[in-house]
Amino acid sequence: MKLAVLSGKGGTGKTLVSVNLAAVAKESVYVDCDVEEPNGHLFFKPTDVKTKKVVNKIPVVDEDLCLGCRKCVDFCKFNALAAIVDKLLVFDDICHACGGCIMLCPSNALSEKDKVIGVINSGVSEAVKVISGVLNTGEVSGVPIIKALLKKIADEKRLTVIDCPPGSACVVMESIRDADYCILVAEPTVFGLSNLILVHELVKIFNKPYGVVINKGMEGENLIDTYCLENKIKVLSKIPFDCELGTLNSEGEIASKIEPYHSIFSALLQAVMKEV
Repeated sequence: MKLAVLSGKGGTGKTLVSVNLAAVAKESVYVDCDVEEPNGHLFFKPTDVKTKKVVNKIPVVDEDLCLGCRKCVDFCKFNALAAIVDKLLVFDDICHACGGCIMLCPSNALSEKDKVIGVINSGVSEAVKVISGVLNTGEVSGVPIIKALLKKIADEKRLTVIDCPPGSACVVMESIRDADYCILVAEPTVFGLSNLILVHELVKIFNKPYGVVINKGMEGENLIDTYCLENKIKVLSKIPFDCELGTLNSEGEIASKIEPYHSIFSALLQAVMKEV
């Protein structure tokens, strides 16, 4: 089973929920798809870490063979190719590595080269397999790394927790693509509600089953409770606004190793399993 944990913005508690769910499940896999700023490994501190490079296939032009027909330029919907006077230019940063330009070239003037855009780190922390993607600084899109991460866990039989990037952009869409259930983490503020609405719309578009976790909750009804009630959304858990929990989290400790937090996250996991 694959559980995707997402939130409309950073700092909501997405990694807190992801890390502790994987920890209380024990025999599990934790996948950090927040490739621009992965931090799950800071909690798990995995050992025996193995690193694998992730490459994009970028077109290379042989100017002696190029006919200047512009078929490749007209084909590319991302404007990664441009014909300037008699020269064909390739813009690596916006190339999506689809390979279409190479297939269309009538003179075989285009070939491919490998461009390293990041790495995947795999290690072990007690009974949890920890996999993190890291995008190289300056690269535009982390989607290829997320695709490689999901391919790596495609046949995984253990419970898998996918720690998604914040927001609702392409990288989040890619992260939830193969998920069996989505956990939407929200905080009870005006901004928290606004961002919850965005990810709520996203999971509905992808037709994924989902529930909400309210983090930093306080006593009494709040904006998130009201929204969930009005939209018939299951509230899976309410994690209290707690100074000790905040301290443990800021120090990179797994809170569910002690009470009462172990009970909170165990109950959350049971609630999710029941929903699934």
